[in-house]
Amino acid sequence: MAVSEDKVPGEEVGRLKAKDPDLAENGLVDYRILEGDGMNLFEISKDSETQEAVIKLKKPVDFETKRSYTLRVEASNPHIDPRFAAWGPYKDTTTVKISVEDADEPPTFMAPGYNFEVEENAPAGTLVGRVHAKDTDIMNNPVSYMIPRYTDLEEFFTINPEDGIIKTTRPLDREAQAWHNISVSATENGGHHQDAKVRVNIKVKDVNDNAPEFATQSEVLVCENVSPGKLIETVSATDKDEMAHRQHFHFSLAPEVANNHSFSLKDNRGHDEVGKLKATSSLINYGGVALVRASPSVDSKHSTASIFVIRKGFSRMTQDVYHLPIEINDNGVPPMSSTNTLIVRVCSCDSKETILSCNVEPFILSAGLSTGALIAILACIVILLAIVVLFVALRRQKKEPLIVFEEEDIRENIITYDDEGGGEEDTEAFDIATLQNPDGANGFLPRKDIKPELQYPMRPGLRPIGNSVDVDDFIKTRISDADNDPTAPPYDSIQIYGYEGRGSIAGSLSSLESVTTDSDLDYDYLQSWGPRFKKLADLYGTKDSADDNS
Repeated sequence: MAVSEDKVPGEEVGRLKAKDPDLAENGLVDYRILEGDGMNLFEISKDSETQEAVIKLKKPVDFETKRSYTLRVEASNPHIDPRFAAWGPYKDTTTVKISVEDADEPPTFMAPGYNFEVEENAPAGTLVGRVHAKDTDIMNNPVSYMIPRYTDLEEFFTINPEDGIIKTTRPLDREAQAWHNISVSATENGGHHQDAKVRVNIKVKDVNDNAPEFATQSEVLVCENVSPGKLIETVSATDKDEMAHRQHFHFSLAPEVANNHSFSLKDNRGHDEVGKLKATSSLINYGGVALVRASPSVDSKHSTASIFVIRKGFSRMTQDVYHLPIEINDNGVPPMSSTNTLIVRVCSCDSKETILSCNVEPFILSAGLSTGALIAILACIVILLAIVVLFVALRRQKKEPLIVFEEEDIRENIITYDDEGGGEEDTEAFDIATLQNPDGANGFLPRKDIKPELQYPMRPGLRPIGNSVDVDDFIKTRISDADNDPTAPPYDSIQIYGYEGRGSIAGSLSSLESVTTDSDLDYDYLQSWGPRFKKLADLYGTKDSADDNS
């Protein structure tokens, strides 16, 4: 039999069968492996339908490690008739040789995984480590290496494709990422280009490049009536870098506030007790408050500094906030230090030192208006402005009166010309067509100022008198002619007739004949009006004088 080295456990290698001429249960056969160098790699079972022995792969085989195996297989009857036991044995053995065939396999790394270390902030191109894989096939093709980008998205590392040497592409920051877990792929250059991957874990070794800082950033509240020597705060520090064994922080006030008279600082240096306030070199005053500073240790929970008040009589109106600059040193290699500011706020407290208020606003607002009063005043001002704007807008939108006054009558279109014309026969000085309605030049123009009336038939019994004038018919005829005349002037034009009527008792209204009639008026009174009316008196008084002389 033969099996390829790329087969997986459980796959069938081959079959064999022992012949037994008996029938029924006497013909049943069982199989087992007696011995051989492949007993741990192969197993045997029976097919109940065909009574065949089935040899299967129990563990993977490797062509490059061992190329053939030998098995001793036995076949026997499970049921033996006692009457014929002396005729036995009822079993047989055979030797099975299994050859391992070579298959094109992916390269194999010399280690299941790799762990490397690299210094923090090391320059680009620093050696990290080397991975090694080889092609175990007979061809022994060369192998090329690469880092899949999905395992190193920011491309911190690069690998030589020929020898598998890994290097950095930039300085690494341990505080940003302490471990880098990447994969390296090895691909054979010949054959089917199969590849294999291995896990590479890279640890960034810490370098003391970060200064310590306060563990928490919060304000310290102190009462105005605080007693001198009272502990008001215990501060601690943290460091992004790894702390060495028994390494601790060192606290101190900044030089510019070392001689203050309000606060002092004591470095606890890892002790359990804060201790009493003493006038020592480690006690630093600032603005009347004593600040105590402590250095933390890696294996101690008491790397702190204590802050004490060294005077009494604080006032929020004088100064409500104090700033305490504190220097913290980590005592590392190289040592790193930083200055952090602790804010101390003065508050109003009762006799039991219970904080009532920490703001200065109530003292300021008491001298003037409160916030609610200011808001109410502003609201009133805004409402008044809105009313004024609305009133002005309504005034601007007020409509014009619908009544058209006499002096504004738009129907009276007076056209003035400087040219007086050449008389009745002058047809060029003025074009009469400009006064005509252009809509009536091409057809019928109905009168818009007259409401149509129904024509009622003449009442029975009434007949027109012969040779008599029917005024009603005359007026209707004239109206009809005027309505149907496209050249007729508008209804509001002045109509002048030379014939004034017949039989009027008023006589003529013309003033042209007044010069031929005698006047009964006496104009002598004009002589008494003075020199301004002398000319009129002479004109109208001359005729009277002539009559008197005659």
